[in-house]
Amino acid sequence: MAMEMMQLGSRALNHSSASTEAEYDRLRGLARHEASARSSCFDRAHAAYSAGDGGAAHTLSEQGKVHAAKMDAYNLQARDYIFRANNAEGRVAADTIDLHGLYVEEAEDVLEERIRAASARGERHLHVIVGKGNHSQGHVQRIKPRVEQVCNELGLRYETEENEGRIFVQLGGGG
Repeated sequence: MAMEMMQLGSRALNHSSASTEAEYDRLRGLARHEASARSSCFDRAHAAYSAGDGGAAHTLSEQGKVHAAKMDAYNLQARDYIFRANNAEGRVAADTIDLHGLYVEEAEDVLEERIRAASARGERHLHVIVGKGNHSQGHVQRIKPRVEQVCNELGLRYETEENEGRIFVQLGGGG
């Protein structure tokens, strides 16, 4: 991961909420554009291969891989950007991680790394802000079930806090 977990929350961005959202949207938009270009290249590569043009198929496939790498890079930038903004010093407590704005797989990766870092530092618990699903399609919580899955896989006890968008995770000891 590009972020150092020991320093998460220590580098606040100088931004307004609107500018943060605009940059996040810009990066995700660039990633979506690259995803579309990737799909187009792979579709055309398949068509070229089916038509017996192996050379064109190979070239288009390689172009698709370049677009895929760019998509991944933009998504990584967006993930790091929104995570740093949401977890900047003063925005959340030291024992809290905010996963808003992350894709489910990104949230899982970030959470697992944070749990490892917190456990290594001897922290006993973590509050995980997962959101209530208000911004998800169908207003269904998507991150919370994955956080619960991660906790189960790691053998960690957890419970939903009074605020349904937060989970208390016991890392070790009494809590």
